[in-house]
Amino acid sequence: MALIDFFLRRAVKRGTLALIRPGIPPATFGTPDPALPEVTLRFADGGVQRAIARHPTLASGEMYMSGRMTIDGDDVLGLVRLLTANSPWERGADNLEPSPARRMLGAVKHRIDRINMERRSHRNVAHHYDLSDRLYALFLDEDRQYSCAYYRDPADTLETAQHAKKAHIAAKLAIGPGMRVLDIGCGWGGMALYLHRATGAEVLGVTLSQEQLKVARARAEAAGVADKVRFELIDYRRIDRDRDGRFDRIVSIGMFEHVGPPQYRAFFRRAHDLLADDGVMLLHTIGRLGGPGVTDDFTAKYIFPGGYNPALSEIVRASEPTRLFLTDVEVLRLHYSYTLLEWYGRTVRARDQIVALYDERFYRMWTWYLAGAAMAFENGSLCNYQLQYSKGRRTLPIVRDYMETGERRLGADIVSAAPPAA
Repeated sequence: MALIDFFLRRAVKRGTLALIRPGIPPATFGTPDPALPEVTLRFADGGVQRAIARHPTLASGEMYMSGRMTIDGDDVLGLVRLLTANSPWERGADNLEPSPARRMLGAVKHRIDRINMERRSHRNVAHHYDLSDRLYALFLDEDRQYSCAYYRDPADTLETAQHAKKAHIAAKLAIGPGMRVLDIGCGWGGMALYLHRATGAEVLGVTLSQEQLKVARARAEAAGVADKVRFELIDYRRIDRDRDGRFDRIVSIGMFEHVGPPQYRAFFRRAHDLLADDGVMLLHTIGRLGGPGVTDDFTAKYIFPGGYNPALSEIVRASEPTRLFLTDVEVLRLHYSYTLLEWYGRTVRARDQIVALYDERFYRMWTWYLAGAAMAFENGSLCNYQLQYSKGRRTLPIVRDYMETGERRLGADIVSAAPPAA
């Protein structure tokens, strides 16, 4: 019996997975469960199962990308959901974990990869975010929010949930009249433009992506606010305080995942240095439940080279020496799963356009990435953290009511249409 049969017999108890291989009788694992899909997996040759046995996380994605491993109905999401639902993080199951030796080798490799010095940061960002604008337009909302949305109701549309995310963050920032805001990792400019529109604040957005910068600047020009909402291609470590001064508020959404643990303290030191004495910062990042870990090899190789999702302990430990006040922590558990499932569905519906834009291999890589990420939040060890920091203990109200009040005040913007992406 092949090693993969032992693995699947242990990994699939609920739901069924049929495995079809050349020269070997079909095998079925698990028992039917109405809550889980029935999945049929096909290997084109004997080398597929040998590759997966040697390196399950990386090889399974690569075999699917190459077409040597196929799923009936091309149900990538069904396969990943079946496997992860049988091994949820909260039960302490480890059926999908690599061997101890593989984890040790991975930890060494990722410690090197996560150094993420400045030159490498530019290259890593370009790998993912300088893909064609047309790709992102096919699956993101009209404001191009490429980060976790905020679902007041799982039935909300993606557009509604992304507007709610912006209002939720703006309320936590407690922006007052005449304030200046720094947006570290501004993406395509949606959050910066929103903050100016909703609060009147002047905003500087910084990014390392040429493609994002081009779109963000065009959007500010089209809205007639380029003098109030500026965008620069610059590393956050290179912001000139003598030129730009200090900022009343700093917001960073979906950027901290690319900083790398060796640079965490430098990030917080720079944030502290750039904040006004009564300043507030809101950090929104993907995080991992439990303790520190490593990025899976498929994601590190194909999706986010140099990326790492921190444990809450790693974030807090890095910020402690700055003596910033950690004034609020919120854990978003399922919000990113809902977001990613919508992105996955839109990607599948846009299959022909994505294949024409790139090729079949790229489309398979992208759906594998989105399906795996969605299930990592639904069943695995990932979540989103929102951490609020202030420089002074009296800067913010001592109870959280102001956040709810601010969100209600900004609520009208949630239901209004966002300006179209350029």
